[in-house]
Amino acid sequence: MASGLGVALFSSAVFGLSGSFAKALLETGWTPGAAVTARLTGAALILAIPAIPALRGRWHQLRDNWLTVVLFGFIGVAACQLFYFNAVSRLSVGVALLLEYLAPVIIVLWLWAASRKRPRPLTIAGTLLSLGGLVLVLDLTGAVKIDLIGVLWGIAAAVCLAIYFFITAKENDTLPPIVLASGGLMVGAIVMWLAAATGLLPMAFSTADTRLGPWVTPWWVALGGLVVLATVLAYVSGIVAARALGSKVASFVSLTEVLFAVIWAWLLLGELPGPIQLLGGLLIVGGVVLVRLDELRTPSRAAVRQAPLDHANDVEPVP
Repeated sequence: MASGLGVALFSSAVFGLSGSFAKALLETGWTPGAAVTARLTGAALILAIPAIPALRGRWHQLRDNWLTVVLFGFIGVAACQLFYFNAVSRLSVGVALLLEYLAPVIIVLWLWAASRKRPRPLTIAGTLLSLGGLVLVLDLTGAVKIDLIGVLWGIAAAVCLAIYFFITAKENDTLPPIVLASGGLMVGAIVMWLAAATGLLPMAFSTADTRLGPWVTPWWVALGGLVVLATVLAYVSGIVAARALGSKVASFVSLTEVLFAVIWAWLLLGELPGPIQLLGGLLIVGGVVLVRLDELRTPSRAAVRQAPLDHANDVEPVP
């Protein structure tokens, strides 16, 4: 448990770097689409190295689960990251990530509306707390007006993350996690390249130097960090943590990614949300913690008979 917790915290720390590395590239002229495409392509090629041996003699598993891989890659990887990077281009990294972390609240509201079955009191309290935190994060009465389009991109990322949770909620022991991660990244990369080729997605790269904290570095340093640290190591360590701790506890610990993202953005970009936004962020995270705690409780017999979607937030998020 102790070693698994350490791995889970490491995974959150390197996942939290993605926004800072991406914004460093965006500020030199990269478009969000170009940053996402480069990230997915590089990570997919690296993760294919362990994924191909894992499928040796079991290629039928990939064929049997092709729809899950495609949906995971298209919505959970490509769309979610593109929307998040679009939000980062207009908002601070911390605010963009806090908006994306409203996904569990969206799941609760959707299940409530679809089943017309009221959630348990702890889940309701967590949802209300997060929604109150959202109002503070937006800081509508503050002197600095927040970018509405950036907020919409952040909420779109949250919706995609919620859909991803639904896609992966069903337990699936037939497809190795490393194969799902590699396949999803490959699908996401293909989708991004096709969108660029058809002119639907603006693609612009730059070889200008990037600024990370007090250092001016070549562009490939930020891109390498985005691919190797914030994607490959983050995914692999996240898989290891989920196996050691279980998906519920691992996803609970992954909430620390918000804290790490804010710290990295402060150290590398000089960004720090205002006091009201930080308070709102604490409320959002606190609300999600309550929802997680409600899910971590030992289920009753009635809860066991519920549909699998009632526990759709039991998986590791993909920032």
